[in-house]
Amino acid sequence: MIARPPDRRLRAVVVVPARDEQERIGPCLRALAQQRGVQPEAFEVVLVLDQCRDATRDRALRVAAASPQLTLIVLQSQTPGAGHARRVGMDFACRRLLDAGRPLGLVASTDADSRVAPDWLAIQLALAGDGARAIGGHIELDPQEAAQLPHAVLRARAVQAEARLASLREWDARGSASGGAGDDARATGGPASPGHHQFSGASLAVTAQTYRDIGGLPAVEALEDEALQRALEDRGIPIVRSDDVQVTTSARTNGRAPRGLAHDLALADWRARRSFQADEFDAQELVDHKTGAISVILPAREVADTIAPIIDAIDGLRELGLVDEILVVDSASRDGTAAIAAAHGASVLQENDVLGEHGPARGKGDAMWRALSVARGEIVVFLDTDTRDFTPGFVVGLLGPLMYHREIRFVKGAFLRPLDLGGCVIPGEGGRVTELVARPLLNLYAPHLACFDQPLAGEVATYADVLRGLWFPAGYGVEIANLIDVANEAGLDALAQVDLGERQNRHQPLRDLTAMSYAIIVAAATRLYESGLTPPAAPGPLALPPESRGAMVETRQVIVFERPPLTSLATSRDHQAAVNRPSASV
Repeated sequence: MIARPPDRRLRAVVVVPARDEQERIGPCLRALAQQRGVQPEAFEVVLVLDQCRDATRDRALRVAAASPQLTLIVLQSQTPGAGHARRVGMDFACRRLLDAGRPLGLVASTDADSRVAPDWLAIQLALAGDGARAIGGHIELDPQEAAQLPHAVLRARAVQAEARLASLREWDARGSASGGAGDDARATGGPASPGHHQFSGASLAVTAQTYRDIGGLPAVEALEDEALQRALEDRGIPIVRSDDVQVTTSARTNGRAPRGLAHDLALADWRARRSFQADEFDAQELVDHKTGAISVILPAREVADTIAPIIDAIDGLRELGLVDEILVVDSASRDGTAAIAAAHGASVLQENDVLGEHGPARGKGDAMWRALSVARGEIVVFLDTDTRDFTPGFVVGLLGPLMYHREIRFVKGAFLRPLDLGGCVIPGEGGRVTELVARPLLNLYAPHLACFDQPLAGEVATYADVLRGLWFPAGYGVEIANLIDVANEAGLDALAQVDLGERQNRHQPLRDLTAMSYAIIVAAATRLYESGLTPPAAPGPLALPPESRGAMVETRQVIVFERPPLTSLATSRDHQAAVNRPSASV
């Protein structure tokens, strides 16, 4: 759509990015058409289509045809992402205002799933007339949709809002004391202190001159509102946050952008519904809910000092009738692990004796893959065997969500991880690979999985058929791989986590953790590449710096290849070419 030259009376241009919003674009545009205190010729609305595949454009045009007071311009964004679409619209809006001779006119924006108040634009124009250069509106969740969210989600949102507002007010006070941004804010005629914490895509505005001065909206796919706020702050431009500028936005959890409010609500909603406590479940009650056999699989390597109490604890559940099989898959331990496990009543297999046609087992994931091929249970529980202070509650807690909520297919353990430094225990400092590798990696590339407290936990309960259809990294990448794959196959709502209390296991040397981290990154990158999120991985040997002066650089071969889905072996047991996953081979 080609826009005619701007009216000289133009004072504001409102930008609305939209991606497949045919159900919500109508209410959004009608709210803009009903603005009071602003002449129709004083503002335009720019709808920027973000790769839409539905009827968003047609419905928007119908609203415009039925609202003669609404001037609607429709643009297409060639680069996918709400941030890019908003930038296209705001760049266009800035040019329109400058061409109309309105450098102090407003480049405003809202979202397609939001409804602005009738005086939304008039109040912002008044603030701009008093000197405001950037304005953030007060955004409330749609009450009907918010009522469908768990109370814990709304409470967490309120607590976060209070904390962010307190931080802003503290920053404002510091700026005032130093003669900085606080004094500038008062010079704009805006509130002496922010009325709320928000500067969001659902309601933000800057003058055309300010937009040009800061170089426009930063070119990012998502979270462009945060990037714009940083750009303003870097240049000392205060944001007027007025409670009078009001917007109602959707409380949906299935938003179109990978980040933002809908994403945050979705994760909070998932945590409220899919996070459990182990002590919520009773072993005898689980027996009454049981419908099929349950196998507990214990990969073991040199764990003679911890394996016996773990098996003894699980054996009580076997006597109760909850567990049907305790299967230890041993990695040729030399400390008597296998003999101790057998003496305490577990079925013991040597990992190399299972699926031997695929050669020797190469690591933890390989052992799990082999044990899964022979486990009898409909449900399988995997547990690490270097855990101290193990209790039957680990197993009961992991099984509870599966057995009480049939739609749940995969349960991860969650726990506190202290760090034991030779008797000096530091709370919360364990799990170094999780905190330094897995958590940042998921937050960056798979933010929908950032809701898991312990993404690398070896404590897992799931249906055997869920895992038998997956590729298995042979080494330490197995946990993150299973998590990503099950979420991709079944959807996040089919996954859950359960708090198992505190877990204390042995800690490895830093160089070994480096190798573990490498295997985890390769496993994750392989899957992210398949989703189009990262470039292809071509992992080779891991180079480690010399351990001492004069020593050689260490080149370590890290196990990063993968075993094929067990379901594929049922029809192709001798197809050796399928053993290694090509995209992850060294």
